Amino acid sequence: MAETKKKLSFEQQMARIEEIVRALEKGDRPLEEALSLFEEGTALIKSCGTLLNEAEQRVVKLQKGEDGEPVELPFETIE
Repeated sequence: MAETKKKLSFEQQMARIEEIVRALEKGDRPLEEALSLFEEGTALIKSCGTLLNEAEQRVVKLQKGEDGEPVELPFETIE
């Protein structure tokens, strides 16, 4: 669980989540260790969700407005 305290990149967090899932799918971990891994994975998933939300808010599409000048539109309005 110490790894979640470090500042990991999104990609590093996703890789760690995959490791945790593989370990838990094996089903050979003692209960306390499995619970600890589950808690770490849950924290990483929450962190990744936050990072994705922040990235989505930064993404905009530039289009020409009625006056010919570029306007920024929120990402979710892109078709």
